[in-house]
Amino acid sequence: MRDKRWFQLLVGAVLIFTLVLLVSKTSFMFEPAMKYINAVAVPFIGAGILFYITKPVMHFFERFKIPRIPAIILVFLLITALLTLFVLYIFPIAQRQFENLIDNIPKMVKSSQNLLVLLQSYDIVIPEQIDEAIDHFMSNIQTYIENTMSYLFGFIANLITFVASLFLIPFFLFFMLKDSHKFIPFITQGFSKRRAENIKSLLEKIDETLTAFIQGQLIVSFILGVLLFIAYLIIDLNYALTLALFALVMNVIPFVGPLLAVVPALIVGAFQDPMMVVWVALVTLIVQQIESNLISPNVMGRVLALHPLTVITVILAAGSIAGFLGILFAVPTYAVLKTIYVHFYHMYQARKRNNESTA
Repeated sequence: MRDKRWFQLLVGAVLIFTLVLLVSKTSFMFEPAMKYINAVAVPFIGAGILFYITKPVMHFFERFKIPRIPAIILVFLLITALLTLFVLYIFPIAQRQFENLIDNIPKMVKSSQNLLVLLQSYDIVIPEQIDEAIDHFMSNIQTYIENTMSYLFGFIANLITFVASLFLIPFFLFFMLKDSHKFIPFITQGFSKRRAENIKSLLEKIDETLTAFIQGQLIVSFILGVLLFIAYLIIDLNYALTLALFALVMNVIPFVGPLLAVVPALIVGAFQDPMMVVWVALVTLIVQQIESNLISPNVMGRVLALHPLTVITVILAAGSIAGFLGILFAVPTYAVLKTIYVHFYHMYQARKRNNESTA
């Protein structure tokens, strides 16, 4: 019976559940390690994203016989120049537009109240549940604002810690760019030649998956943000730059991001001119079609081969478990896990064929 496949799977499942139970009962032993991971998570993840963005630039400089250290310095100078241009020319405009948008929120709320009064004056029937929800919101709007402000103060405190961690990103990035080629030899040095080649192949596939996702997603998001900014300028939408920057950031999240990105633009358009909602929806649809049919296939290709339904399911599950961070990292984590599974599955199939051929 021990040779039966079902028995081996059952024993494996029991061992896994036993291990999970033991880890949950001894979680206090892992607290120092978790605190260390939390301390370095922000600079490590930030530097990792920048590493995959800047690695091609460093290799480009190296093609001109520039040594690695000077090439890395050139990469840092390029990043500094781009940040300087953003701070000097783009950020002030976006800041003014954002401040104007915040200042106009009370006017938008007042307009909504006037619209409700107008609808009621014409005896337009509003469902009782909606009417109660609106009245509840309007009567408690001061409480909502106070809660939002207290949340913002807590967010600012966390933001200070986050910004302090950002200063470590350049150091992490420097050593990632400098020593990335030593990582795989360091991991495989303690294994036999055959196993080392297997681990090397797996790590290279994971690296290709992360490269395809991070570079592709950021490039697609940037192009999408630029196209939306141009489209918003064409239809003369207010706060075009701020809304386009928001869309650029949101589009980093696969599938869900584009839906979140268009909501503020539709709200602003509705208060600017009711017809503007149609124009915003139209230009957003056009830009999304350009992205899905032209930009993404050429930038990201079919490297990840992730089905849209699978991605949506993974994002929803990760969001319910880990909130916004879960949504943000769900797809690359799933892509890496799928790469690992496919690698070992192909190994199993190859070993099975070899055993059949030698039998």
